[in-house]
Amino acid sequence: MQSANVLPPIEIALEEARAAATRGEVPVGAVVTDAAGLVLARAGNRVEEFSDPSAHAEMLALREAARRRGGKWLADCTLTVTLEPCPMCAAALSAFRVRKVVYGAYDPKSGGVDHGPRIFQSTSCHHAPEVIGGVREAECAAVLRDFFAGLR
Repeated sequence: MQSANVLPPIEIALEEARAAATRGEVPVGAVVTDAAGLVLARAGNRVEEFSDPSAHAEMLALREAARRRGGKWLADCTLTVTLEPCPMCAAALSAFRVRKVVYGAYDPKSGGVDHGPRIFQSTSCHHAPEVIGGVREAECAAVLRDFFAGLR
């Protein structure tokens, strides 16, 4: 585990997103912090690198945080991510029992928290974390927009 963060979690997530873009990945970054604000794990998308459609930044960070903790629950943790989690990642956040989710850009097309299936509002959802969306939204959205503009 690392000591207290010098950077706010959203800045760490943005660093991971930018690093993912340099690898040719969709630029999404995530960080898991514990109740004291210590970084347990950080990751950027690695879908292309791993040839694994589940290698989203959130999934990688959650798995690593749980591994470091030696258990399956992250009940006192916060996941901070640059883009609204998709339905797969939202379901994983529920399964890991994450306390809070903080995200940057909204994702009306593929989101699973405040858009699309709204996983945490489903009657079949066993755990719904606190959600804060739109944190540094413009900056997070610009990282994505710039990446896709470069592909056109």
